Amino acid sequence: MTAISVETVPSRPAMKPRTPGQRFARFRAPFSLRCGAILIDYVLLVAVVAFSTLISRLQGGGARTAGNLTETFGIILAVLIAVMNLGLLPGLTGLTAGKWATGLRILRTDGRGIGIGRAFLRHFVGYPISFALFGIGFVVAALSQRGRGLHDVIADTIVVREGPAVAVRAASKAAT
Repeated sequence: MTAISVETVPSRPAMKPRTPGQRFARFRAPFSLRCGAILIDYVLLVAVVAFSTLISRLQGGGARTAGNLTETFGIILAVLIAVMNLGLLPGLTGLTAGKWATGLRILRTDGRGIGIGRAFLRHFVGYPISFALFGIGFVVAALSQRGRGLHDVIADTIVVREGPAVAVRAASKAAT
């Protein structure tokens, strides 16, 4: 004769229905993670130029050699990748390669997508201004409560960290 054990499984609490676009809970992105994301983006661009330079040198080209288009092609390719990665992709998805790898997303301050115009404004106007001010625009991101740099203020954007909504519910339950 064998015994049968019956256990009751606690029911899941009723969850609020989600809207179709609401898949993640959002948190303010840590400054160090934002630095890692932009580092990934720039390493990608520098790698293209470095690789094309290496290929050019292996083909016998040099800094003063005319007619070798490999380096020029690499620079043009890096510019195209920069436009795609820093302008078009964030405008359409809110992600760059670095933001995707680190789990960050760029949004407007009201939570909507940023659009291509704001993405270009943020990366190709805001970033150079932040650099031109000796990095003060980036220090603002590290010290401000909302974590917005000068380039974010210029484009009315915010960078958020995304995580599964389940983890957020678990964390909020643990906090109470």
